[in-house]
Amino acid sequence: MTSDTAPASDAILARLMRLHPKIIDLTLDRVWRLLHATGDPQTRLPPVIHAAGTNGKGSTLAMIRAGLEGAGERVHAYTSPHLARFHERIRLAGRLIDEPALAALLDEVEAANGPAPITYFEITTCAALLAFARVPADWLLLEVGLGGRLDATNVVDRPRLTVITPVALDHQQYLGDTLPEIAAEKAGILKRGVPCVVGPQEDAAMEVIEARAARLGAPLIAHGQHWHAWQERGRLVYQDETGLLDLPLPVLPGPHQIGNAGMAIAALRHLGMNEPACEAAITRADWSARMQRLRRGPLAEAAPDAEIWLDGGHNPAAGQALAATLAAMPPRPTHLICGMLNTKDIGGYLRPLSERAASLTAVPVPGEAATLPPEQTAAAARTAGHRAQIADSVADALAEVVARSPDARVLICGSLYLAGSILRENG
Repeated sequence: MTSDTAPASDAILARLMRLHPKIIDLTLDRVWRLLHATGDPQTRLPPVIHAAGTNGKGSTLAMIRAGLEGAGERVHAYTSPHLARFHERIRLAGRLIDEPALAALLDEVEAANGPAPITYFEITTCAALLAFARVPADWLLLEVGLGGRLDATNVVDRPRLTVITPVALDHQQYLGDTLPEIAAEKAGILKRGVPCVVGPQEDAAMEVIEARAARLGAPLIAHGQHWHAWQERGRLVYQDETGLLDLPLPVLPGPHQIGNAGMAIAALRHLGMNEPACEAAITRADWSARMQRLRRGPLAEAAPDAEIWLDGGHNPAAGQALAATLAAMPPRPTHLICGMLNTKDIGGYLRPLSERAASLTAVPVPGEAATLPPEQTAAAARTAGHRAQIADSVADALAEVVARSPDARVLICGSLYLAGSILRENG
């Protein structure tokens, strides 16, 4: 798309980026100021399901949305980051926000904020809440952007339900260097008396979540205590105190999706949804760049005999989940094409994948100033046990792989920003 035909929202979003405060400080002061200036939309929302955690938030919310919509409910959803275009972040009663509505909303919040410093995520979250307050729906699924306690989404006094997915090390520069510190930030979404579905956790994280829940009188619906989910004979089995469900496996691939499906079903059961809604949750969910098979676009056309996959995971826990997913797939030599940002634990991400990859080709993340140079990615990959080389682009890397092995399994991975660039051209 040329600049002459670019959506109006692109220009507004570019202007909003310039309002960013000089120093990053996680605080809700700027959000409260702008919400008040726009009429406090956070007080006029449908019942909210608020989700925090390090891994699995998007997949879990996608399943909850599929379950609610399978029951005939109208569902708003706010997720981040977007992959191909910003509109993906705001879903109004089941549909992505359209361009005229988005441009009008952004204009409105820009005018209300004026020149005052505010982050891109804060001001766009306020715009989303304004949209959610104005369009009727039965539910609002709200995904935390970073942390929880001081995240711009943490402005709803009394959600109907909160969800904390598995907590792991990520964004340490903002959230703390230890698992308990990070868990404390995630547990900041807990509200007095509001139930919380808790996914599988390490003990150090669970202790923090339980302590805060006890202080607030927030009932926990915790994995391993109040609900269990496992795979048995090609089925998903879920059990809680109300009984057992025997369901198909999640349509989203990977063993880690069993836990995500369990969290979604626990949430739906708490909300009073029936078994058909639970089945819809795991059979109708759709979530891009989470072990997504690419079947069209220039990359697929350039390698018609190859099996091309895309995944946006980028931290050590995501590397472990991805390795487990590959281990569960039919045997086939797997070649990684990897681009990462310099803010991530690249060694921690790549080590679990070393036993599952025949080769790794390091590439830059297009258009990202924080991209790790391919030479550094390749060096880190070799240290992590990979046979690594570099290429200038994903297309070049794919051409080199299929020249050696036309029917290879190729996994493009390492960054949601890389995944977004691939989907813009191949989605």
